[in-house]
Amino acid sequence: MAQFFQIHPENPQPRLISQAVDIIRRGGIVVYPTDSAYALGCHIGDKMALDRIRLMRRLDKDHNFTLMCRDLSEIATYARVDNQVFRLLKTHTPGPYTFILEGTSEVPRRLRHPKRKTIGLRIPDNRIALALLEELNEPLMSSTLLLPGDEYPLTDPYDIRDLLEHQVELVIDGGFCGLEPTTVVGLTEGVPELRRQGKGDFSVLLAG
Repeated sequence: MAQFFQIHPENPQPRLISQAVDIIRRGGIVVYPTDSAYALGCHIGDKMALDRIRLMRRLDKDHNFTLMCRDLSEIATYARVDNQVFRLLKTHTPGPYTFILEGTSEVPRRLRHPKRKTIGLRIPDNRIALALLEELNEPLMSSTLLLPGDEYPLTDPYDIRDLLEHQVELVIDGGFCGLEPTTVVGLTEGVPELRRQGKGDFSVLLAG
């Protein structure tokens, strides 16, 4: 049975954030809010939790998972970032973009795309998500809460609890945070490549 925390979207309660991170570290799957939609999160090193998310969302082996990061320095630890890409990331993070980059050896092999060795990375503009990342002190393995057959991600924490109470360990109610997933942008070829249109405006990435 999933636990259910109501966390303030502007002033997250440290006690609840700490309890949520303990659940993550113990192998739990957490539903948490971001600046685009609710997401599923688990510990970066937990293969069992990752496999459970893959099964829950019916994802194939080619799916690019995302590492939710606190800041640019954390992204640079887990992805190969040249000066041009760094400038683009600095301008457009935090925000509703997931950037596909070549992963470094710090990324567990099972998280990288099996052929291209890429990984999705993003910095959320959401205080609850950032508080979780700060307390965790490392990236959170993340995937949009988009269930098989659904056109849009789930948005109501109470509905999420009813649907997933036996499949996740914690649902965080952080209020309404949107129903569009992130815009996914490939950055492995030198210029931004649109992989999925979502909440973020792709055209602004081409302006500079």
